[in-house]
Amino acid sequence: MPSAFPAPSASPAPSSSAFPSSSASPSSSSSDPYDWQLTRDLDVFLDRAGAFLASEPALHTVQLTVADALRARGMRVYGEEAPYFAWLTDPEGAVRATALRTPPYPLNVTAAAPEAADALAGRLAETGEVLPGVMGPSRVAAEFAAEWERRTGAVARLAMRQRLYRLGALTVPEPAPPGKARLAGGGDHELLVRWYGEFCADRGAPQHDPDAWVAARLAYGGLMVWELPDGTPVAMAGAMPEVAGQVRVAPVYTPAALRGRGYAGAVTAEVSRAALAKGADEVLLFTDLANPTSNGLYQRIGYRRVQDFATREFTAPATSTAMAPATRTSAPVAATTPLTATAAP
Repeated sequence: MPSAFPAPSASPAPSSSAFPSSSASPSSSSSDPYDWQLTRDLDVFLDRAGAFLASEPALHTVQLTVADALRARGMRVYGEEAPYFAWLTDPEGAVRATALRTPPYPLNVTAAAPEAADALAGRLAETGEVLPGVMGPSRVAAEFAAEWERRTGAVARLAMRQRLYRLGALTVPEPAPPGKARLAGGGDHELLVRWYGEFCADRGAPQHDPDAWVAARLAYGGLMVWELPDGTPVAMAGAMPEVAGQVRVAPVYTPAALRGRGYAGAVTAEVSRAALAKGADEVLLFTDLANPTSNGLYQRIGYRRVQDFATREFTAPATSTAMAPATRTSAPVAATTPLTATAAP
């Protein structure tokens, strides 16, 4: 399988003093067991933390797919403000946790010890970073949010609870709705742009250049539609590009007037089947735990629980106007489910 990560750059790009391109070697160690390193250089981050991310591709699916999108489509794919990355090593130099942020989306963190989550909040607060929220495994997100509140005075609230699922044995829904699945093409562009906008609006998620988002998905065959026998498209499901052996299904969308007819389940099953046929080791998706219908549907198709995640939003304290308004994201992912909760690749 091709490497999921690029070779490190010979000369990392300049970055701000708050987020330097780390000059430490991959084998370096620190006397502080919770000393987070920050950089805006994607190659430096992947050189240090790529093997860690690839070691648990399901649990790290958001950061893997976001990093892959940044590499393939440019560092401003999610917005005009530059992303940044962080990693934590133990005293022996092994990476134990990572984080990244692609503004305007929340910070995304991997599993980490409570002390590590607290240390990351402290490190970012020291830089003057303003965060709209944090997304990660439920416990870690809560621990980070509590420390962020303590250090900054911001107010945190639980905005979304999500569940990551992994496909087991695929079970195609029966009876199937009328029609069939097909790969989306250029003739669907205008419709998909509209559906993408409706999908983001439903979840309160920011959207950036819907035309570019659709064009990028169509370029790698990342969108499938369910169409009726007369050729009318009635639902779509997408899939992220394969990275580190995993493919994440996102987004899944049916217009409100067409829901409850089995279109979403049928097109999700077909996009999942296509990912397996292309050789994916794992097929994943996120759901909003507030939606029992979608959670039940994906389990009937064959998806099984992996881990629960949460997004916590931050709002400025009443005495401060410095913090930007909170932004609700969901996933693909993922949104999330995502789109995913960190970004909309």
